[in-house]
Parts: sequence; C-alpha cells; structure tokens
Amino acid sequence: MLPPPETEPADMPLNPETRYVHLSNDGAIQDLLGGAAFWSLPAEEMRRFDAGWLITEFVCEDDWANWEMHPEADEFVYLLSGDVALVLELPTGTATIRLSDRGAVVVPRGVWHTARVFATSRMLFVTRGAGTEHRPSAAG
Repeated sequence: MLPPPETEPADMPLNPETRYVHLSNDGAIQDLLGGAAFWSLPAEEMRRFDAGWLITEFVCEDDWANWEMHPEADEFVYLLSGDVALVLELPTGTATIRLSDRGAVVVPRGVWHTARVFATSRMLFVTRGAGTEHRPSAAG
C-alpha cells in the first residue's frame, strides 16, 4: 500500500497551480502536490487517480505540443485569463472555440483536442484521467 500524498491543513489556501485536487468517486477530496511532483509519479501510483476527477490549473504560454483525448468522461476547461482557442476533432470536422479573458468549454468524451495560445493564459481543468491518450500536434 502506498502512503497517502502530502496534504495541507484545511485552513490553508489552496493554489490549484501548485496543488491539485482529486475528487474520488466515494465523495472524498484529496489535495496533492501538483506540477512536476505529480506528473513524475510512477505509472502504478498515477493509476490511483484514474477513478474520480482531477482538478488542475496551468499557465499556458505556447500552443500545446500534443493532442489529448479522455475516453471515460467529458472534460471541463475553464479559461481564467488570457486568450486561447481550443481545437476539437469532432465527427463532423474540426471545430475551433476561441476564448478570451474568461470562459469555459466542455470537451466531449472521446474527442481529440488541443489548444492554440494567443496570449499567456491561465486555465483550470476538471478531468477524469482514466485511459487518457496523447499524440503529437503537427504545430507542437
């Protein structure tokens, strides 16, 4: 059994850029070290977070180098500030949704998507990570 990830006291403010939040299927909320500390976890430890939802925040300065697809659930993408276009590969063709300043998009499950960044942008993601796939972006 793996030890529980580091947690902060409940009275401490949580910065979702450096601390991620996992919402488990049983209703528990766990905050985790974010950024490289999270993404460098071994694969077997990452699988602990496949069930449930992961809330993360990123500052994006460049176009995404990858396309991604989440087969288990829709993804909620919220632009907190900046200027981006989310590019979605839909069955009917490619759709581009531009967000400036603030706004949100729901990316349907199973839809490949990437982002073009027009200005430094802060984005919040609510994602069910199980089965997520990536592929290189031609622009990335």
